[in-house]
Amino acid sequence: MDYREVFFVITGPTATGKTSRAVHLAKAIGGEIISADSRQIYRGMDIGTGKDLAEYEGVPYHLIDIRPAGYRYSLYEFLEDCERAINDIRGRGKPVIMCGGTGMYVETVVKGIKLPPVPRNEELRAELAGKSLEELTALLKTMKTLRNNSDIDTVARATRAIEICRYYELHPDLKALTEPHPMENALVIGVEVDRDTRRERISRRLRARLDEGMVDEVRRLIDSGIDPEDLIYYGLEYKFVTQYVLGELTEEEMFRQLEIAIHQFAKRQMTWFRGMEKRGTPIHWLSCRLSPEDFTAQVLALADQMPQK
Repeated sequence: MDYREVFFVITGPTATGKTSRAVHLAKAIGGEIISADSRQIYRGMDIGTGKDLAEYEGVPYHLIDIRPAGYRYSLYEFLEDCERAINDIRGRGKPVIMCGGTGMYVETVVKGIKLPPVPRNEELRAELAGKSLEELTALLKTMKTLRNNSDIDTVARATRAIEICRYYELHPDLKALTEPHPMENALVIGVEVDRDTRRERISRRLRARLDEGMVDEVRRLIDSGIDPEDLIYYGLEYKFVTQYVLGELTEEEMFRQLEIAIHQFAKRQMTWFRGMEKRGTPIHWLSCRLSPEDFTAQVLALADQMPQK
């Protein structure tokens, strides 16, 4: 198999070691990595997103540190940036490996879905103002448009997701554009971990990130002029640590609430991946306990079984 013809994807829930496996695979086949992480695109948001660039060990990566902190990046922008990165890598004769746990990014790319830009709807935003996250989430569940429920843990994110869904409802002429045209050469690998191990890894990693200076990172971002509400918009680490820095939570409250939120996030990620499979995208699950060498060997064995064009 010519691995340049395969679109490799390494995905799975948080804290499963996806990056190290993608790096080992890239080294084995001379590939380059495209990040499918909705938070690692922001400059200066390093510890909270787990952006350990040293882990890449010289392997070229794309779609990391491409926007300033405070920016609100969209799926539409991701698809444009991702297409450019794929063309760049393949234009230089290198295999492509997408790595990340933002399920909507992965699924949208693999399914070949194109999206139009969605403008702000001030009237709708006024209508939704004052609703709780629970109320917005319940409303979002009634809508059918592709959306990333796993990544919605703030009112601002839920409002934007509803805004996007409503736009598609009001513009049925866009349906043909958003219809899937699945990649024929995608190989999606999920890093599998049992629930207890995942929970232990999440808790251990959270403590490590706090020890590494995640609170100081948030303080630096705020001191640089980033609106705290923009950090809260990103959810998870940046939501709860910002609330702690602002004095809205104690250190103990911050840790416990954040720990629970990350566990819930991982569950939502798995719900998304199971949904991907039901919607027709096969995911080959490989154990996180495999050595990097065995993991790569199994990925390449799966690639070798794919029909060649």
